[in-house]
Amino acid sequence: MNAEKALVWFRRDLRDHDHAALSAALLEANAVYCAFVFDTDILDALPNKQDRRVHFIHASLLELDAALRARGGGLIVRHGRAQTEIPLLARQLGVAAVITNRDYEPAAKQRDMEVAEALRASGIAFHSLKDQAIFDRDEVLTQAGKPFSVFTPYKNAWLKRLTAGDYAAYPCQGQLAGSELAGVPSLAALGFAKTDLAALGIQPGMSGARTLWDEFRSGRIKRYAALRDFPAVKGVSYLSVHLRFGTISIRELVRTAWSDEAETWLSELIWRDFYFMILDRFPHVVGHAFKPEYDAIQWEDWPEGFAAWCAGRTGYPLVDAAMRQLRHSGWMHNRLRMVVASFLCKDLGIDWRLGEQYFAEQLNDFDLSANNGGWQWASSSGCDAQPYFRIFNPVTQSEKFDPEGKFIRRYVPELARVANKYIHAPWLMGRVEQEGLGVVIGRDYPGPIVDHAQAREKTLARYVVVKKGG
Repeated sequence: MNAEKALVWFRRDLRDHDHAALSAALLEANAVYCAFVFDTDILDALPNKQDRRVHFIHASLLELDAALRARGGGLIVRHGRAQTEIPLLARQLGVAAVITNRDYEPAAKQRDMEVAEALRASGIAFHSLKDQAIFDRDEVLTQAGKPFSVFTPYKNAWLKRLTAGDYAAYPCQGQLAGSELAGVPSLAALGFAKTDLAALGIQPGMSGARTLWDEFRSGRIKRYAALRDFPAVKGVSYLSVHLRFGTISIRELVRTAWSDEAETWLSELIWRDFYFMILDRFPHVVGHAFKPEYDAIQWEDWPEGFAAWCAGRTGYPLVDAAMRQLRHSGWMHNRLRMVVASFLCKDLGIDWRLGEQYFAEQLNDFDLSANNGGWQWASSSGCDAQPYFRIFNPVTQSEKFDPEGKFIRRYVPELARVANKYIHAPWLMGRVEQEGLGVVIGRDYPGPIVDHAQAREKTLARYVVVKKGG
């Protein structure tokens, strides 16, 4: 790709360093413009106009625009359908090529095909490059030349293929082309309002990612394996939203994890590639089980049960604390994502797709591939999922991963005075003790919405269709 002028289309890669598309443009073109589209196909479908993700993106774009202006350029931001705005802008700027980084979601792939076709009609090239994954497409295959469907052999093949070149940073030095079209519209102009990001301590942009990464890398990365499952402990990186919007490069994270021999942390990054690959190669997972026989399961039609789960009113303290954390902050600890997903599907018997959709609406770090993969894992319908007969016990999970109830007490304050002995199953307290603490079960805090042992038996019966199908 040799071009006099090129346009870099930013999407989920909101940084000006170690950026595949920007690097390629700077190496091949004499004048490089930069653009981002607030895509109305996405924004118009959002139910809440105070959406933390839109606010996060907007704040990150302001920082990116400042960084690009310091290099002579600036960010041209459009608001509309990308299929219309990118070809229009490319013609307006007179560029020979549009360069972007690949996305793996079915709707995004269809969008890119339409953009490429519109550009081609104007004699403009379209190039998409690998950036948000270490390996994609057919780079990691089974010995039979097919995509993997089980994580561990995929991980082994991934590690076997990995070289220093795979996580080397893309050079992005050089001046950019300025344009009078550059500028970031206000949130209000987009029809959105600011949110509570600052109150939650969420710092958007490259600077926010750098702060979190430096803190994790210098202190906790070596203890990640020991601390990662305990929600009351500061053990994880909290980088998920930054990875989602690309304010930090996956190559930098992998490079550090590899050099520091942080195997467990690296494994989590490989899971990310794995789920990208699954979504890319098996797009039927959007709306359907990866394993088709699991679509035969008859789920409960229980709106009240689903509402109680969403509100954190199930009577199981760890589940409720996790769901309230999600409603409060737009984030949930990974261990708890597994616990609440298992509870919805296998205690309440409710379709995993309803939980997947609720998470998609609530999570700041919502990513279709990881969200879908996680929910299908929990419901046993996905690739390399837990067996259908493995059902998390919400009480024992609570006892194991929040032994002193610190996390529970933070998000379920009505249980703050309950002793450790009962914090995981407060309904076991006697009535006199409940009265003394001012937390009467059924009045001040709900009793268990289901009996776990009975729910487990119902789930095993519900999954018989899968066993028969197998």
